[in-house]
Amino acid sequence: MSSAILAHPALRRWPIFPEDRLGTALWTSAQIAEATGGTASGEFQCAGVEMDSRDVRSGDLFVALRGEAMDGHRFVDAAFAAGAAAALVDRPVDFPHVLVADTTEALKALALAARARTTARIVGVTGSVGKTGVKEALFAALERSSRGAAHRSTRSYNNHVGVPLSLARMPARSKHAVFEMGMNHAGEIDVLTRQVRPHVAVITTIAPAHIEMLGSEEAIADAKAEIFAGLEPGGTAVIPADSPHFRRLEAAALEAGAKVVSFGAERHATMRLLDAIPSANGGSLVTCEHPGGRLCFTVAEPGQHWIANALCVMAAVWAAGGDLASAGLSLAEMGGLKGRGARHRVTAPGGHALLIDESYNANPASMRATLAQLGATPASRRIAVLGAMRELGDFGPAFHAMLAEPIAAAQIDHVVLVGDEMRPLMRELGKPGSGALGFSGSFTHCENAAGAISALEEFGVIAGDAILVKGSNSVGLGRLVDHYARRER
Repeated sequence: MSSAILAHPALRRWPIFPEDRLGTALWTSAQIAEATGGTASGEFQCAGVEMDSRDVRSGDLFVALRGEAMDGHRFVDAAFAAGAAAALVDRPVDFPHVLVADTTEALKALALAARARTTARIVGVTGSVGKTGVKEALFAALERSSRGAAHRSTRSYNNHVGVPLSLARMPARSKHAVFEMGMNHAGEIDVLTRQVRPHVAVITTIAPAHIEMLGSEEAIADAKAEIFAGLEPGGTAVIPADSPHFRRLEAAALEAGAKVVSFGAERHATMRLLDAIPSANGGSLVTCEHPGGRLCFTVAEPGQHWIANALCVMAAVWAAGGDLASAGLSLAEMGGLKGRGARHRVTAPGGHALLIDESYNANPASMRATLAQLGATPASRRIAVLGAMRELGDFGPAFHAMLAEPIAAAQIDHVVLVGDEMRPLMRELGKPGSGALGFSGSFTHCENAAGAISALEEFGVIAGDAILVKGSNSVGLGRLVDHYARRER
């Protein structure tokens, strides 16, 4: 490089940060050994961390986890065939490795070392609905404003294995990081948040997901509020102002010593919705205000629930010291996530149909939100393929039956009900008085995804149809989405 280029004023003003002087490898053998208390077989460097040999990429550290039903050590050969640079193991192998007593505990130790070495601003996200979408939107906003120096948990890696794996993957040079935390039982988020130690803790909403395990929405709110226990000193809690559990969440946050930032339409909301109107791209044009002024931005994702998600994102970016303009641009550019709102334009007799993929998760709140979204979607016919909502326990029959009202309100023409849990809804839709609800469409019931594919093929998808596919992931409706997505044009 010539001295003239080096002397250019723009280059002389280019900011230098302490993390710029760190090594570029994610982990070296010495760092892994020090963090885990293990013994390295030699010197090596790793560019990533992976626990599934099928997902290993060149340069990864393969963590051979041992569970009740599966031992990752069986897949060490496959991991190295896929390009692994080294493995974390509890027995010697004929490849570069770090030998430890327990690979699960070693992964946790590596995660804690990653958290200890970073100077990144950390955001933790939980909630009954919308946590993955909010996490992805937050990452997009913070990655844009930090010029690519943001990190986040991928997929739904939000449990006792996924969170430490996501932490272990965090580059030392990160300036922001976003981690999703989920739970089925009380006490689980408490463990995760103490690993993540967020500067900003976000609760998207409280709804009756996992109510089978916890018994009430109040107990769910308390379990989600455990995220505040891991907040760094001076940290901020971001909570939904419109929730009936707002005061409960606020009290928990204040008890944990957190500053409280809220979002929603309520007058007391910190990030307060002023107006939202449909935009040309099918999303919304949102205007809100906060202590720093007013914001107007576009949300590409359709649906009322994404207006709330966007306010949550803006509140969290503001709390994390991010750039709100970058956040607005990111929200305008977001596309639907696989299983969580991705839209497919599929070929059908006469032209094309729209398929909305919400097949990854379902609970009463998200069902109502996506059914309302379908009702607002222009279409010649509206079709809903609805899979069972799981982990509702004794509340399940009533919650399934109550979906009759939003189905009628959305003016759905045909419903495919999937799973035994959907029988109460089938009976509700089949009652002689169901027309009083406003439902005049048809419906069918089947036991599984294969039956749903057959039922929808028999009904016949034609041009102009809008099809919502929504259900708990264990129902397997992703198979139906894949079946039709092959026809995407």
